[in-house]
Amino acid sequence: MIHNMGLFEIPFNSIKAGRKTVEVRLNDEKRRKLNIGDKIEFVRVPDENDTLTVEVTGLRKYNSFKEMYEDIPPKDFDAVGDSVEEMVENTYKIYTPEKEKEWGTLAITIKLEE
Repeated sequence: MIHNMGLFEIPFNSIKAGRKTVEVRLNDEKRRKLNIGDKIEFVRVPDENDTLTVEVTGLRKYNSFKEMYEDIPPKDFDAVGDSVEEMVENTYKIYTPEKEKEWGTLAITIKLEE
């Protein structure tokens, strides 16, 4: 199955360059349909003129972004040098703590398609 998701330019380019191997999302209704082996087509936003396709190789659920960032090495997010607190703060610019509490979080391990 192929899922479509938007992705901002910096993480998009990071995945495209092979540096980012884990994508972070809320574990909402859309993400609960993901399975290992599925494909995700990321569209770069806001200009939407570039796409890339990855394969889902792992799914890990967490109660919070903090718990996720404490468990997974920063290099997997291409966030070397950032503290857990900085990573959580940056994530809260996209997702609210209320949504995090409502849905929980999902670490999607991905492999770039050749």
